[in-house]
Amino acid sequence: MQPFVSFYLGETKMNVPQHIAIILDGNGRWAKAKGMPRNYGHAQGSKNVERICEDAYKMGIKYLTVYAFSTENWSRPKNEVDALMKLLRNYMKTCLKTAEKNDMKIRVIGDVTGLDEDIRQRIAELEEASKNNQGLNFQIAINYGSRDEMIRGMRKMAQDCVDGTLAVSEIDEARFASYLDTHDIPDPDLLIRTSGELRLSNYLLWQLAYTELYFTDVPWPDFSKEELTKAIEQYNSRDRRYGGVKEEG
Repeated sequence: MQPFVSFYLGETKMNVPQHIAIILDGNGRWAKAKGMPRNYGHAQGSKNVERICEDAYKMGIKYLTVYAFSTENWSRPKNEVDALMKLLRNYMKTCLKTAEKNDMKIRVIGDVTGLDEDIRQRIAELEEASKNNQGLNFQIAINYGSRDEMIRGMRKMAQDCVDGTLAVSEIDEARFASYLDTHDIPDPDLLIRTSGELRLSNYLLWQLAYTELYFTDVPWPDFSKEELTKAIEQYNSRDRRYGGVKEEG
């Protein structure tokens, strides 16, 4: 794990997590509370992703991974799914400009084979265009589910065993992790979920084994740099020794 970056909040010095993962929740409920359609909330939530990416990078965060569209989201009403796909198409264009402006390296995790061809093409173009950027490493989980990710990884691993390129005795945690979508990304130090839900929703289950969890009632469109700072403050107050047992003083 890389050394922590520190920043000052007032006179308090805080360690910044190397990798933050976020479950972007509450867009629809936020919109409903304002008398607007759910799709309006998703659009505003998309704009907030850009703001938080910039804030995160300025604070010294190296990796940011957001849950944009899960494998379970296909079960939503067709008009909402169609609207989300349209928003995703538009976001890919915007993200390309943002990546160039802010030197972001973009990567999409999830089963992209389940997406339309034009979206897959835009993803490939975005990843290729930003692959040498040196700023924030920004991962977008699209058509992602952790169980699906692990099953896909195990199938590849099993095939390598059948082909003779991998021996069963070589399988350990590190080898298994190398078959996951996040194979060259450090595990998250902090997970944030917005809008008051207290569950992981099939997100990065392997990678979150030792991650600190932070839940806030603030819906994603209202999640700001100040709210991000609160999460990091809470992170700094916790004991990070694996096992979670503090030594007796």
